[in-house]
Amino acid sequence: MKVDEMLEWVRRYEHANFIVEKRKQAIIRDLLGDDLTPEQLVTLQYIRKNGTCTSTALAEAFCVGKSAVTAIINRLVEKRYIARTAEASDRRVIALTLTEEGKRVQERFERKIHELLASLLECFAPGEVESFLSTYEKLASAIQKVGRREKER
Repeated sequence: MKVDEMLEWVRRYEHANFIVEKRKQAIIRDLLGDDLTPEQLVTLQYIRKNGTCTSTALAEAFCVGKSAVTAIINRLVEKRYIARTAEASDRRVIALTLTEEGKRVQERFERKIHELLASLLECFAPGEVESFLSTYEKLASAIQKVGRREKER
């Protein structure tokens, strides 16, 4: 593989990724309005998927510091979307769970975002979608491997 060719692929990837991520985030922010930030929504989604978690688990999953997660959690607790509960086995460990209102809010916005993403994927033939997703999943796997190697250093 030629260096020039690889540099061109990197440039094209960066350009397309910038447009996709920035526009997608802007569209999602518009969908959420003043109710939630995108970070708050993904926090609700993560907790919903896992049932319960800790702030440490959130920080690790989102590759951010605990202080950033704490700010998000505090806002979600204030909105009564998540609850903090001390673990019975170790009172120092605080479990985070969704409240019923948190579940309703998360489901409502997840449905809206799924509709948006489905409308975007409808622009492609089924084979193109499958090929794109397989390739994107392969990229996600490669990025996870790099992240694990970096942690091991």
